[in-house]
Amino acid sequence: MQLTNKVAVVTGAARGLGRAYVEALAAEGAAVVAADLNDCSDSVAAVEAAGGQAIAATVDVADGDSCQNMAELAMQAFGRVDILINNAALYAGLKGARFEQLDEDQWDRVMRVNIKGTWLTSRAVVGHMRASGGGSIINIASLAAVFGLPYGLDYVASKAAVIGMTRGMARELGPDHIRVNAVAPSAVMTEGTEEFFGEKFEKAKAVIAANQLIPRNLETEDLTGTIVYLASDASRFVTGQTHMVDGGSWFL
Repeated sequence: MQLTNKVAVVTGAARGLGRAYVEALAAEGAAVVAADLNDCSDSVAAVEAAGGQAIAATVDVADGDSCQNMAELAMQAFGRVDILINNAALYAGLKGARFEQLDEDQWDRVMRVNIKGTWLTSRAVVGHMRASGGGSIINIASLAAVFGLPYGLDYVASKAAVIGMTRGMARELGPDHIRVNAVAPSAVMTEGTEEFFGEKFEKAKAVIAANQLIPRNLETEDLTGTIVYLASDASRFVTGQTHMVDGGSWFL
């Protein structure tokens, strides 16, 4: 197993992609902290049922103290942090509109969670990674950031910022042997994506698949291999990169 003796923290871990990341990392031998504002007991139970090790943590990624508490819980439980998956983000439930008609409060919430949350969670664990000699931070961006998804400028801007943060963090943290990369998927077939598109979900699925070189929709298991690779020593000389997992929608 590629991640034996590693400890991973996954935010937004209660369902969808976050839960898939938790299960994939644990299957490769990592002890996992499944963190979310929502209950992560199902994610933890799935890991334990498969013979893995995981604990749940309640975290508000937009709150610095909450992020610090999450990191301390990981240290108390497992003694180190090697991997951080910055997956928590506002996506499902966002109300799309022309950019000039977007709700200002929604805009502020998206920036607070998707951008500030990535910074705060990274800040909370980086000292522990330095102390153990290095680590891997994986920020979840989106195809939307480079494609320019219409009627969702708040989400687009936040994920473009995540790509920029990935590059800046990689330059700062390289001397500490902490790698920072981003993963930018197209629309993944999760509950969140269905909620985002609402009644247009089936039409959106068809349009998305038709515009990819691999003409099918992206499933959670299509992403977990990239996550495990970036978390593992197999990618020990890879940093500052944005990895598109989108069936060939966009070349970066």
